Amino acid sequence: MKRIVTIQDISCVGKCSLTVALPIISAMSVETAIIPTAVLSTHTAFKGFTFTDLTDDIKDIVNHWKSEDLDFDAIYTGYLGSLRQIEIMKWLFDTLKTDTNSIIVDPVMADHGKFYTGFNQDFADNMANLCQKADIVVPNLTEATFMLKMPYIESGYDKQYIYDILQGLFKLGVKYPILTGVSFEEEKLGVMAYISDTDEYFEYYNDKLPIALHGTGDIFASAFTGAYVNEKGLKESLKIATDFVCECMKCNLNDKDARWYGANFEEAIPYLINRIK
Repeated sequence: MKRIVTIQDISCVGKCSLTVALPIISAMSVETAIIPTAVLSTHTAFKGFTFTDLTDDIKDIVNHWKSEDLDFDAIYTGYLGSLRQIEIMKWLFDTLKTDTNSIIVDPVMADHGKFYTGFNQDFADNMANLCQKADIVVPNLTEATFMLKMPYIESGYDKQYIYDILQGLFKLGVKYPILTGVSFEEEKLGVMAYISDTDEYFEYYNDKLPIALHGTGDIFASAFTGAYVNEKGLKESLKIATDFVCECMKCNLNDKDARWYGANFEEAIPYLINRIK
């Protein structure tokens, strides 16, 4: 069985981060080890949430794993809450990287042209440094432009704009830069990637649904990681992840009791399992 480690926070309520990554990747028949960076009572869209920082435990966990000779087919980072955690991830990558595994970074920090609460340009600059060690990065348009200090254009851009962003990420040292939330038509939304092996751009789109939900980026990154570790290849993994996000959101549209704080990914897991098989 393949095994990955994912490093991000736990929000006890609110469908994001580890409460999304663990069930999705496990459902794809991949053993999922976790390093929680923090425990929150809810995700940050709620008011008054509690927060317990677990930064001091990260190195001890990794050092124990090394003493047990554990290794991983992929290392996948999501939400990192501080500059110190970014620095520790650099050490973690160096410690757990092998000649055969992949480092996948989802640089969670911003969307729709704005930083999330607690993040700023200094954080984006440090995240860009972390991405230099990654094989694959999966930022959205805002996160990519902030890391590259490029102008953010919400809509009406052309393909050259996206090509320039992907090339900027590639020049950081990323082998396969991926950009989520790309749209050239009002009714379509998808991903674009630069495949450096063959010097080609890949794009894939699905229907843009009339709904916006928390945690869809985490769902995408987790489904992509699971598919990629299952050796589905970069292109097919992007298709699977994009389609799965769409299926999750459709579940909310069809549920009159759907929660506002996340996509109903649980109901779409059978679809994901069938896609992997």
